[in-house]
Amino acid sequence: MNAPSFRVERGADGRMLLHYYSDRSGLCHIVPGIIEAVAKDFFDIDVTMDILSMNKEEERTGKKEHVVFLVVQKSHRQRERARPNRLLDNQDAQRDPEALEGAFLRMKGKYLGVSVCPVKKSHWEVVRSIVTCGKGHLVNTFVPVYPERLWIEQKTFCNAFPFHIVFDESLRVKQAGVNIQKYVPGLQTQKIRLDEYFSIIHPQVTFNIFSICKFINSQFVLKARRERMPQAWKSQPALKLRGQMIWMESVRCMIYLCSPKLRSLQELEERRMHLSDIAPHDTTRDLVLLNQQRLAEIELSNQLERKKEELRVLSKHLAIEKKKTETLLYAMLPEHVANQLKEGKKVAAGEFKTCTILFSDVVTFTNICAACHPIQIVNMLNSMYSKFDRLTSVHEVYKVETIGDAYMVVGGVPVPIGSHAQRVANFALGMRISAKEVMNPVTGEPIQIRVGIHTGPVLAGVVGDKMPRYCLFGDTVNTASRMESHGLPNKVHVSPTAYRALENQGFEIIERGEIEVKGKGKMTTYFLIRNLHASEDEIMGRPQSLLDHKASDEMTPGGSSEAGQGSVEAADRQRSSDQTETPHFPNDALPSGFCALL
Repeated sequence: MNAPSFRVERGADGRMLLHYYSDRSGLCHIVPGIIEAVAKDFFDIDVTMDILSMNKEEERTGKKEHVVFLVVQKSHRQRERARPNRLLDNQDAQRDPEALEGAFLRMKGKYLGVSVCPVKKSHWEVVRSIVTCGKGHLVNTFVPVYPERLWIEQKTFCNAFPFHIVFDESLRVKQAGVNIQKYVPGLQTQKIRLDEYFSIIHPQVTFNIFSICKFINSQFVLKARRERMPQAWKSQPALKLRGQMIWMESVRCMIYLCSPKLRSLQELEERRMHLSDIAPHDTTRDLVLLNQQRLAEIELSNQLERKKEELRVLSKHLAIEKKKTETLLYAMLPEHVANQLKEGKKVAAGEFKTCTILFSDVVTFTNICAACHPIQIVNMLNSMYSKFDRLTSVHEVYKVETIGDAYMVVGGVPVPIGSHAQRVANFALGMRISAKEVMNPVTGEPIQIRVGIHTGPVLAGVVGDKMPRYCLFGDTVNTASRMESHGLPNKVHVSPTAYRALENQGFEIIERGEIEVKGKGKMTTYFLIRNLHASEDEIMGRPQSLLDHKASDEMTPGGSSEAGQGSVEAADRQRSSDQTETPHFPNDALPSGFCALL
């Protein structure tokens, strides 16, 4: 899609003719509206435009629509014809005192609304001031003075204007600048035609003197023909010239004052030219250097953008690695404790008035170790601990520590919660189920575990500088360990305080009887059998199947599942008066490692 071309011509009778050329036909009718609006807006004159002729002309780029408009400026009298009516209206307004007073107030408001400070002109106001700056009587009275003879030598002229060509009506080259001869050697040959070495790029007209004269007010861009260049120069880009055509009537010749069409030092180098080849007065020098500076700034900006993108990617990777580090740190310490340590703060020890601690170990673990390879023991413990770790997330209890085959968790620490005993009890039942899936490497049968639970107060705090540990202190830890060591295989051994915490909470608990506990004397202990209101899948945290959903839909409103959930929720809502003084944190389960002092 090529833009239309315009050419203004003064007719023999002094009329102004506007020639319009376009590849697209039918759009000429919008030209009068545009021209009339520009004349009114920029010059405050009224013009009318009429179409004199419309035809198709064959140009170099194909057929073009050629429309000739007659532009007529309205005379001063025609513009004044509409004024009498306005004068009558003004006279009527003067007769009316109220209208006169209103007009005065409007003028006063307009005057007061004018800003004293100079206002920055808009873009179009600047353009309008540039276009109309030549109006006035001074321009009409100016008469230039020309010398009687040209005071310049031919050699000096050709050196001062190194890129110029003089040719006659038949396009025969008469004269050329020194540098254009240097880069187009054929111009040194006598009586050559200009169209043999150059083609017109802009405007898109036929290369003859008539077409050039029609568009003499346009800027001409010529391109050297590659086939007429020396063989060694055919691989480099063709030379383009940009300049003005001036007709010299006295000698019937046309002079083309031009300069190389270059934009950067790279293009200058590609054409094997030098900056000194361009005349010092030619602004092409400044354009090339300014554009080179602009390209350098763009390259610098691109480098900054690339560095910014690299920093963004590195920042994203750093955030990912930081997340991994924090995840590993939170697996060793409670989140609030780890955050305080990262901030350089000391973590104060906290007293928890009530919590539930669980210990477990593998039955005959010493015999298994003696009969197996170490890697088999590692695989067995890893399989068992992985299942237990998943259950800690299901029941939201804390994994305190693992020492050999011993596994310790706590409920209600470091975040106090009223249902800590129920959570630990459900976790213990899940441990017993999970242990059936871990095989003894010696016998090939499922392993057996002992589990002990005790409820009581503890003191918790961070110990150590290198690899700090969140440790639990108090007799509750020792008693829970005794419950595990005095338990039976595949049994959950419960202390009296733990029994009282689980009583009437939907668990089946049987009394073991009175036993002798090392360091504690005789104690009446219990065995936790099952949760009356929770299925095995619910305890293990497994997704229920479609059949389970149907079965639950058929249950009565007082069913066991709903009752179990209600009991746990009710226990969560209950907070005893002897709660710990440790502040409450949003997450119940923060994966961490504890050190237990027995």
